[in-house]
Amino acid sequence: MSEATLATASTVASADSVAPARGRRGRIGLRTLTVLLGLFYAIASALPKLTAHASATEVFDRIGFGDWFMYLIGGLELAGGIALLIPVLSGVSAIAFTALMVGATSFSFAFLGGEFWYTPLILIVPLVYIARAHRDQTVRLLKAVRRRV
Repeated sequence: MSEATLATASTVASADSVAPARGRRGRIGLRTLTVLLGLFYAIASALPKLTAHASATEVFDRIGFGDWFMYLIGGLELAGGIALLIPVLSGVSAIAFTALMVGATSFSFAFLGGEFWYTPLILIVPLVYIARAHRDQTVRLLKAVRRRV
């Protein structure tokens, strides 16, 4: 790697780049929330879909898109949950999950008669908080990716 690439990577990965005005307790709280959501998405939400648990297959059968859609959503949730656990990717992952939760709410109304419509909306609140807290880091990451392309 070139020195410029290493400098960019270290700037993006810097722990101080995440909400520098936030105190120690705020950073610990943000990190705890991020880890809990990452584990929730990777384990509690993705695994039932990826293992075709009866509860997941029943819901996706009602949607009518078949098993491929269940596995796709499970894979996205697993990848996003892991990305939430990686500090430099937390903001991007939170943005992607926010979009996924908007889709989940729409699907709840369109295919499930509004059943549990509020669950994805509740999850949007901490996701937006995480995305906002990591906004500067996300912008730097996107700029670094654009320079590489």
